[in-house]
Amino acid sequence: MIRNTVFAPATLVLAALSTPALAGSMRYANQGDLKSLDPYTLNETTTNAHLGHVYEGLTRRGRDLAIQPSLAERWEISNDGLTWRFFLRKDVKFHNGNDFNADDVIFSADRVRMNGSNFTTRVPTQAEFVKVDDYTIDVKLKSPNPILNSQWDTWYIMDKEWAEANNATAPTPAAATTPSFASLNANGTGPFKIESHQAGVKTIFKKNHGWWDKPEHNLDEIVFTPISNDATRVAALLSGEVDVIEPVPVQDIARVNASTNAQVLTGPELRTIFINFDSARDELLFSNVKGKNPFKDVRVREAFFKAIDINLIRDRVMRGLSTPSALMIAPELFVHSKDFVRPKYDLEGAKKLLAEAGYPGGFEVSMDCPNDRYVNDEAICQAVVSMLARAGVKVNLVAQPKALYFAKAGKSGGYTTSLSLLGWTPGTFDSHNVLHDVMGCRDVPGTSRGETNYGGYCNEELDVLTDQILVEADTARRNQLIKSAFEIATKDYSHLPLHQQALAWGVSKKVSLVQRADNQILFYWAKKE
Repeated sequence: MIRNTVFAPATLVLAALSTPALAGSMRYANQGDLKSLDPYTLNETTTNAHLGHVYEGLTRRGRDLAIQPSLAERWEISNDGLTWRFFLRKDVKFHNGNDFNADDVIFSADRVRMNGSNFTTRVPTQAEFVKVDDYTIDVKLKSPNPILNSQWDTWYIMDKEWAEANNATAPTPAAATTPSFASLNANGTGPFKIESHQAGVKTIFKKNHGWWDKPEHNLDEIVFTPISNDATRVAALLSGEVDVIEPVPVQDIARVNASTNAQVLTGPELRTIFINFDSARDELLFSNVKGKNPFKDVRVREAFFKAIDINLIRDRVMRGLSTPSALMIAPELFVHSKDFVRPKYDLEGAKKLLAEAGYPGGFEVSMDCPNDRYVNDEAICQAVVSMLARAGVKVNLVAQPKALYFAKAGKSGGYTTSLSLLGWTPGTFDSHNVLHDVMGCRDVPGTSRGETNYGGYCNEELDVLTDQILVEADTARRNQLIKSAFEIATKDYSHLPLHQQALAWGVSKKVSLVQRADNQILFYWAKKE
């Protein structure tokens, strides 16, 4: 097993934690880092939550995840569904004092769709943004899209003047080796400003006293410190050095709850953890099989599915805090999910399928896995490695911090992976998102589908259904189309869904937080005694 782990030096972590806590200071630690402040670099829940304190979208989501107005006060849709008119909020200023207006929306719509952005699916490729006046925008579509703005809460609006003045008109790719101005600095309209940012060490957010909305928090600042080591992170919470940590390792939940000064907030999460197969390349990049790609054979993909004992992962690795999944979406988000049943663990069946596919002795392949992104992510990958070994497949595990992982396995890294672990919460909370972004054919000219399709799975019949789903207004008909699409992917063993993980936030008893099922820790609702 190859394991690449990057830790901040202990002295830096201790120095960050030793900063005296001010009144109204919220000290937060996460297992992962905030690598870039550019809001279009990395479409990842924790990063979106961090930057959601600084930047805002035309919409936002409330405590119940319902869509609400934000930088757009309201919107209207034409009878044919082809034009959306957004009425922008007036008297909003960016943190540097610049006025927010329609020019910023048009600039952001162009920038988010440029090469290097990890958010190209937020805005349809062919959508045209037309300025009606300084505070009115028309979005003209080629075909109806009833869920157009359903993920605009994390399409953050940037200041056109600021970006142009600082040579930041293009997004910063996740794989960039040289930081851009926008990756080191931020200028939003949100409730907090960035005072300082040291990637891998500490980021300090200060209250924006000029925010257009009425604050519901009582904080003066947020101090974020990445702590990748589980034991150190839990110790920091129990000692009172930090107020909030995420995640709490499942093995430490009882200990935290038994403490006098902290507790664990738990609940269901909408994220699905799954495995990608590189089924696109003619030869895998990292395998001892030459001249062909084992994952192009559906029998191999099915064998991997049957070789993994998901109930054992639930009981031993996740300690009961996961729900095995048959689909690539949480059951709460699709009404017909109960019609799909996950194939049972069948080791002998897996061996038989591999033999039928021409691999009676198995084969060797590398697997990429983040070690600071999901609950017990590296432990899950280690369990998968062990289970596949019983079927004769030798998996070389490459576990590394999420910044390195996404830069390699994701779009900006050219999807340089043969087998990988990923988690996905659909930004729209709708099946279309996962069918389009994760399961759709990637690199199709004129579309943004498949942006997060790390394995390159492609089925044109599924894509046709996905396009129909987007424009179908009848709910019953739409759900049947979604079911048909998932039936295709299930028969293909396109991806290998594992489970939905549970939320586990460690919180000081002096702090009150809103826990949403999308796992965004948003401090603009927080209160601290």
